[in-house]
Amino acid sequence: MNKYFGTDGIRGEANSFPVTAEVAMKVGMAAGISFRRGNHRHRVVIGKDTRLSGYMLENALVAGFTAAGMDVLLLGPVPTPAVAMLTKSMRCDIGVMISASHNAYFDNGIKLFGPDGFKLSDDFESRIEALLDKDLSMHLANSDGLGRATRVEGVVDRYVEFAKRTLPPGMSLDGIRIVVDCANGAAYKAAPAALWELGAEVITIGIEPNGFNINSGCGSTDTDKLCHKVHETRADIGIALDGDADRVLLVDEKARTIDGDQIMAVISEYWKDIARLKGGGVVATIMSNLGLERFLKDKGLDLVRTKVGDRYVVEYMRKHGFNFGGEQSGHMVMSDFTTTGDGLIAALQVLSVVRGGEKPVSEVCRKFEPVPQLLKNVRFDNGNPLEDGQVVEAIEDGRSMLGDSGRLVIRPSGTEPLIRVMAEGDDEKLVHEVVDGIVDTLKKVAA
Repeated sequence: MNKYFGTDGIRGEANSFPVTAEVAMKVGMAAGISFRRGNHRHRVVIGKDTRLSGYMLENALVAGFTAAGMDVLLLGPVPTPAVAMLTKSMRCDIGVMISASHNAYFDNGIKLFGPDGFKLSDDFESRIEALLDKDLSMHLANSDGLGRATRVEGVVDRYVEFAKRTLPPGMSLDGIRIVVDCANGAAYKAAPAALWELGAEVITIGIEPNGFNINSGCGSTDTDKLCHKVHETRADIGIALDGDADRVLLVDEKARTIDGDQIMAVISEYWKDIARLKGGGVVATIMSNLGLERFLKDKGLDLVRTKVGDRYVVEYMRKHGFNFGGEQSGHMVMSDFTTTGDGLIAALQVLSVVRGGEKPVSEVCRKFEPVPQLLKNVRFDNGNPLEDGQVVEAIEDGRSMLGDSGRLVIRPSGTEPLIRVMAEGDDEKLVHEVVDGIVDTLKKVAA
C-alpha cells in the first residue's frame, strides 16, 4: 500500500496529508530528479483546475521542480487532456495536472505524465514515492543551475484547435443546439469555444468558477441542472464535463442522461463502420454494464475488462493494440487522438454520428437496454471491512444467489474511504436483494 500515491496520482483533502504544500514541493523535487535524461535543459508543464487550493500546490510544485533544476511552464486552468497533449507537444520531460477530478473543491490532487503524454505507471510512481521521505539535498541543482518558471499564453487556443481537428475534415456543427456544463472547472473556456467555433449554437452553465463551486451541483456528477436546461431551451444535446474535463456524460433532447457505457457503444460502432477501431473491441472496466458486453458481442466485438481506473484501461490498450476504451463514469480514451481520457473529444465523436445521420440523440445514444445494475457505497473509518468474516460470508452468499445470470463487484475506492458494492443481473429484484444484504453487513461491521 503506497503512502502517497493512489489509483490516480496523489489525492485527498487539500492542506491535509498528503495534499500539502510540503508534499507537493517534495514531489516536484523527486519527480524532477527522477526525470533527468542527459544534459539538456529539462522542462515540466503544470496545469490545474479551478480549486482554491490549486494556487498553493502550484507554487509548491514550482519550488520543487526549480530546485531540481527544471524549467517550469505554467499553463493555468486547462483540462487534464490538454496537459497530457502539451507535455508531448512541447517536448517536456514531465507533465503535472493539479486536480481532484470529479471530487468537491476541498479535495485536490497531483497527477503526473511522462514525456510521451501518458500517466506514469505504478512502478514509476513507486520510484518517486520512495524518494519522498529521503533527504534529497545532495541531488538538487546548484545555485546557478536552478530552473526558471514562465507562464505560457495561448494554451486554451492550442487545445481548442487540437480538439476541433479530431472531427472529420469539413464537418460543421451548424444547426445543432448544445448545452454544455463545464462543472465550473478546467474546461470553462475551452469547451464552449471549441463548440462555438465548430458552428454550434452554444448555451453554457458551470462556467463561473470561484474556487469553491467546482463539481458543486453541476457537471458529470450531477446532471440535474443540465437536464433542466436542455428541456428549457429545447436543445439537441447536453454535454456534462467533470472538474478536469477528462470525463463526460451526455443528455439527450428528452432530458435523459446518457452514461459512459452508451457512449462507448456509439463510438465503437461508429469506429467499426469507418474501419477505425483496432484490437477487435473495446477496453472497459469491471463496472461496465453487462448490456454493453452483449451489444458488442452482437457486433462481433469483444469487451475486455480491467480494474477500475482509466490508467488501467490505457495500460491494457497500449499493451494489446486497442485504440478505444473507457469507463461507465465517462472516461473515454481514444488513443488515435489522446493519451488519457478526454470528455470534449468524446462528445465530438458522438456529435459526428449525430451530424452524419438524421436521428435524434435519444435514438443515436440508446444502443442497448442496460441490465439492471445497482451500486451503493459504504463509508468506513478504520481497517478493511472486506476482511471481516461476516462480510466475506455475505459476499459469497450474494455471488451464489446471482449465479450465472449476473455479476457482483466489491471493491474499495482508490480515492475515498468507501467500499463500493455493485451487482447487476436480469432479475432487478434479486440485484437489490444482493446489494442490500451486503451493504447492511458492511454497515454493521464498519459501525
